Amino acid sequence: MSSTEEKFEIAKKQKETGDIAFKEGKVKEALVSYHGALMYAQGLDKNAFKSMGMSDPAEAGQSKTEVDEFLEKIYNNMSACHMKTGNWRRTQETAEKVLSKNDKNYKAMYRKAKALAEQGYLERAYKLYEDLITKNPSEATLYEQELSRYKAIDAQREKANNAKLKGFLNKAEKKVTSEA
Repeated sequence: MSSTEEKFEIAKKQKETGDIAFKEGKVKEALVSYHGALMYAQGLDKNAFKSMGMSDPAEAGQSKTEVDEFLEKIYNNMSACHMKTGNWRRTQETAEKVLSKNDKNYKAMYRKAKALAEQGYLERAYKLYEDLITKNPSEATLYEQELSRYKAIDAQREKANNAKLKGFLNKAEKKVTSEA
């Protein structure tokens, strides 16, 4: 067994450990395992697969290697972990890494949209939700519910801000008239 094969096997075992921890609700332990798997898998060079008897994906008419697919899964799982802990910035970052490998990964698109909305980037989130509704109609109800929820929160925030502004302007107006 070559060192490349060994590293990939270790990465797979790390991922499995992470999967088990995630299913048991041990999100931080899962993240540690996924990070370990990531460290092993990221170091694997596509050319190393030739030595393992695997063909170059470009020559075989494919665009991704087994490692690319593996990395996509790791980042997707990490994104799910970060989402569970409410770490929206990391949820977004890891979802974007998934999407850089597969722009049709709807779970990653959903996680990115939710992370953007939670961070207050509502316009960008709305656009992603609308894209998801079009591209993945089987889950459209979920996306529409999320979109409606964030729009309602946004409207409520807008109303509160307008009330504050109105109160501020009224105080300023009273001050000006009392000074005159």
